[in-house]
Amino acid sequence: MGIEIERKFLVASGDWHEGTASSSEIRQGFLNTEPERTVRIRLADGDAQLTIKGITVGAQRAEYEYPIPPGDAAEMLDGLCQRALIEKTRYRVPHAGHTWEIDVFYGANAGLVVAEIELASAEEAFELPGWIGAEVTGDPRYYNASLVHHPYSDWGKPGAR
Repeated sequence: MGIEIERKFLVASGDWHEGTASSSEIRQGFLNTEPERTVRIRLADGDAQLTIKGITVGAQRAEYEYPIPPGDAAEMLDGLCQRALIEKTRYRVPHAGHTWEIDVFYGANAGLVVAEIELASAEEAFELPGWIGAEVTGDPRYYNASLVHHPYSDWGKPGAR
């Protein structure tokens, strides 16, 4: 079983841009968004994956990823996935021995910018770059599966959470 251990933060400034090593355009959708298990389809730079994740406990959860044909992924994104789709550019920024992934969201989640760092263990030490803001690890509003049903663009509207 694969285990994903990641911490998630808001981005406080655009200073991370100068350290960007690479980027990817990502389009993803969810076939299931129950908290106990999510099933995601992702299309990124011509490659496609099916990802199944378990419930998040602290900063970790079970994760299984499998490559799938890009054409199948596009069909599932267009016809089977829940709305709204997640559209973002992911930038990779090396800092102090780790690689940070900065997600700049578009579409229904435009305006949201989140930084993630994957760790080998929950206790692993890491240095926070100066452009990092508040930690949102464990805040379900920032889970991609939550952003499908409660997009960032709706957060300030009456009745939004």
